[in-house]
Amino acid sequence: MKEFGVNDIRNVMLCGHGGVGKTTLAEAMLFDSGERSRLGRVDEGNSTMDYDQLEIDRKITVSLAIGQFPWKNSFINLLDTPGYADFRGEVISATAVSDGAVIVVDATSGVEMGTEWVCELTKKHSMPSLVYINVLKKENSDFFKVLEEISKMFKSGTVPLTIPIGEGEKFSGVINLLSKKAYVYRDGKAEEIEIPDTEKGKVEEMSKNLVEGLVETDDDLMERYLADEDIKEEELAAILKKGVIKGEVHPVFCGDAYHNIGVDLLLNGITQLLPSPEERGDVIVTEEEKEKILKINDPFCALVFKTIFEPHLGELNYTRIFSGELVPGTDVINITKGSTERINQIYLLNGKERKEVKKVLPGSICALVKLKSTKTGDTLTSKGQKMKLSGITFPEPSISIAIVPKSKADEEKVSFGLGKLRDEDPCFSSHYDSELKQTLISGFGELHLEVIVDKLKRKFGVEVSFEKPKIPFRETITAKSEVQGKYKKQSGGRGQYGDVRIRFEPLSSGRGFEFVNGVVGGSIPSKYIPSVEKGLNEAIRTGVLAGYPVVDFRATLYDGTFHSVDSSDIAFKVAASMAFKKGMEDSKPILLEPIMNVEVVVPEDMMGDVIGDLNSRRGKIQGMDSSGRLQKIKASVPQAEMYKYSTQLRSITQGRGTFTQSFSHYEEMPKEISDKIVQEHNESKED
Repeated sequence: MKEFGVNDIRNVMLCGHGGVGKTTLAEAMLFDSGERSRLGRVDEGNSTMDYDQLEIDRKITVSLAIGQFPWKNSFINLLDTPGYADFRGEVISATAVSDGAVIVVDATSGVEMGTEWVCELTKKHSMPSLVYINVLKKENSDFFKVLEEISKMFKSGTVPLTIPIGEGEKFSGVINLLSKKAYVYRDGKAEEIEIPDTEKGKVEEMSKNLVEGLVETDDDLMERYLADEDIKEEELAAILKKGVIKGEVHPVFCGDAYHNIGVDLLLNGITQLLPSPEERGDVIVTEEEKEKILKINDPFCALVFKTIFEPHLGELNYTRIFSGELVPGTDVINITKGSTERINQIYLLNGKERKEVKKVLPGSICALVKLKSTKTGDTLTSKGQKMKLSGITFPEPSISIAIVPKSKADEEKVSFGLGKLRDEDPCFSSHYDSELKQTLISGFGELHLEVIVDKLKRKFGVEVSFEKPKIPFRETITAKSEVQGKYKKQSGGRGQYGDVRIRFEPLSSGRGFEFVNGVVGGSIPSKYIPSVEKGLNEAIRTGVLAGYPVVDFRATLYDGTFHSVDSSDIAFKVAASMAFKKGMEDSKPILLEPIMNVEVVVPEDMMGDVIGDLNSRRGKIQGMDSSGRLQKIKASVPQAEMYKYSTQLRSITQGRGTFTQSFSHYEEMPKEISDKIVQEHNESKED
């Protein structure tokens, strides 16, 4: 195999909305490169990139996968990412290590929610990008309509480089506007033909506009163009590349990955127009609390961007080398954890297939095995170096659900499995909530959490069932009361005596619990005051209405009595808890429910349905903002009404809506709902 240098490497992520054919495109690329002898099919379950049984069964990509192959004089590291919003963490991981992106768009659906999101993500990371308009052989495909939508999305710099020959079932090939050559495809093989008469006028006009736009940026080429000199395709591509790297130009290619049409021209575009690791923008590292630009020939420095647990292998760490070379047998420092790691085997990947290599260059992507403490986001450096990359910032999970092991014996295995899955997916979290007495798992949607539970079963052999998560309601008071709590117990020997008088009064929302010592004149010795406070702190964990913690009130201990022999810490603790129960009942208690700040992003034409659904969930619309062709709806919604909201939103918007939620505050619950919760609590106590 040819030896490739750093300038030959292209690190490229495939991204876009779910279901646009990214994985099918990756399969066509692997086939065209000769890396695969047959074209893998997602729908047949034999694709290289969607290799996990879970992906085969569901026919969707849920995890970032890597394909590595040569194309002409370059070596492409291809990162195939999921398109569904539930798995956006995988796209964020790929963004951290890619030097360019191919945004895939469906020629029948056009620019969708996921397209907009990855476009914003690439802009945020100043990542050069190409666009591939896919599935042109599908009925109702419309290249020029979608091209217009892409132009509006990028606002400027959208440049078509290939256009289709025919539409729908009659789509048979593409025309390269730079070279003015036409190709039809038979069994995935390109065959050059004369430009069809029906397309000649369009090609002439579009090619002229393209060339004139490019030569305008170079005085020498402009002079030659005006003198009717022939300008080579390579010269035009060089100008295009400068614009692409600056983020000013977004070339558009077209084809149909399933029928392997136009994929070879896209591969040419990747190698000619996207940057090598050296041509990409500056990489910043922190060293001794100072920032510096990392050069490709600096000592070894790498970022782990994905961790995968394989039952028979252990952990596999996907790693991007940003500087220096790496060979097996090297000791490196995990600067994030402060530990030493020994590099054993180094692998290149094509889906689940691994090929061991003896050296990787700076700019390369590889997989490392059997690292002791290294996880996603960690920086590895040479011994003696203190360079640290910025890592990867993942968004917080937006929904939670409770799980219960189907077998008592599986509890320990569930805990181990959840820990490993957290390492694999930093956008997933789990914890045991001692207040609710439930194990909660959190992610970006029901689909995300269904996949986590599926992985628990497949990888760790444990089954769990979903439970509706309990809501952490609170109780508070709405009126003032003054009560006595007196505990007196005589049982032969030394008795127990504690007597307190406490004033309870409501506080504003968010103030919590305040204890005030208002005793004057020594009616209760100071040594017993902490016991009264402790007794109240323990008592407020269980309210009088439905057993929920009590918040937002002040308890002022203003009087009481004691016995010189029988009084004790425990007696005053009990007296305080007696006073608490009586005081709560006298202070008009109410139930509070948690309210969430919810932000929903949807296409404008779906706003009415989404707002209607939020209103039906007792939501209050707080405002709306425009973001291009999308609308952001801000609302406050009770947490109890947000159960399975992501499934409902996906249904209302055909998968085009996304949402985030975060805790805002507690507020009083409507009486009819409160009465129902109190009744359920009383019935469960009787049982």
